[in-house]
Amino acid sequence: MDFDFNSKEELFLRVRPALVVKSNEFTKLGYSFVTDVDIWNYLIQVRWTKSKDLYLSDVVHDIFNVDVTGVVEYAKDRME
Repeated sequence: MDFDFNSKEELFLRVRPALVVKSNEFTKLGYSFVTDVDIWNYLIQVRWTKSKDLYLSDVVHDIFNVDVTGVVEYAKDRME
């Protein structure tokens, strides 16, 4: 099965369930201020800045294995 996405928004909607799961994990760790959008934006701005032609499996893998410290700091900076 081949997945092509025409925009970041379309990809976001496709992987949003994984982002919500990860956001819930952050909440259980005591970081309830971190949202699924924070995780998404962190990955776009930090992890994937130089990436090209990512597979859907790579995106989901990165969501589930995202650096907790990096996302928490990113979210805190966005709140200020």
